[in-house]
Amino acid sequence: MSIDDDGADQWLDGETKVLEAPGDHGDELRLWLRLLTCATLVETEVRRRLREEFDFTLPRFDLLAQLEKAPEGMVLGEVSKRMMVSAGNITSLVDRLVQSGHILRTTSPTDRRVQVISLTPFGHDEFRKMATRHGDWIGNLFAGLSSRDSAALMKELAKLKRSIRTELGRSG
Repeated sequence: MSIDDDGADQWLDGETKVLEAPGDHGDELRLWLRLLTCATLVETEVRRRLREEFDFTLPRFDLLAQLEKAPEGMVLGEVSKRMMVSAGNITSLVDRLVQSGHILRTTSPTDRRVQVISLTPFGHDEFRKMATRHGDWIGNLFAGLSSRDSAALMKELAKLKRSIRTELGRSG
């Protein structure tokens, strides 16, 4: 964050810093910083709103979202893979969500070493409320884009995703 000449706080991000010396950076780096800046701005605002409106964290919301897609429940290891976080991080999230009544933890009937987690009816209802508001927030944040803009951006980002996956396939 920086301070304007009039003393007002102004958000200063990596993309803005690059603009100070654009010759030092290629188009790809500027594009990466633009994407990162947009994602960070949206994520920061979603985190703030979840905390203020629901007293909930984004990781807990994300975990409930994964469980919403799996009505029969999920094994902890699968949740960890889908959320791309360590099993240790999932365990602490699960402990808090079990304690708050949002999820249920059971032992697999076929393997006593495996834990399965699922949404409780309360967790399902609470997630639906948060997901509805989350959709509203994202809609509002993206309101400056027309349907045509959104479609074009989705198409171009799909190309970028393919490019990244191709390069990762070469280096992996």
